[in-house]
Amino acid sequence: MSGSRSLAEHVADQLAPLGEVTLHRYFGGWALRSRGSQFAMVMDTLYLRVDGAARPSYEEAGSMPFTYLAAGREVVVRAYYSVPAEVMDDRDGLCALARAALA
Repeated sequence: MSGSRSLAEHVADQLAPLGEVTLHRYFGGWALRSRGSQFAMVMDTLYLRVDGAARPSYEEAGSMPFTYLAAGREVVVRAYYSVPAEVMDDRDGLCALARAALA
């Protein structure tokens, strides 16, 4: 799994209305931060931080939690879920999800 810098830059551009979003290398991908708080990461797709209240809406939209392999087993990180595909190029929708991830 590796993160696409061009995808991370595209997402940061889409999130410009939120203010400064910075990119940082993160486990072979990219972390997105705002005001020092990490709220997203880009690996092979964009994942946003979700809380227990938001998780059901992501699951209903078909989003998947971030997973990776370690020591021969799959690790599931339910703090980050993939962004629904229909939102990726919808700046207003993506900003709304990112604001929730920052809350």
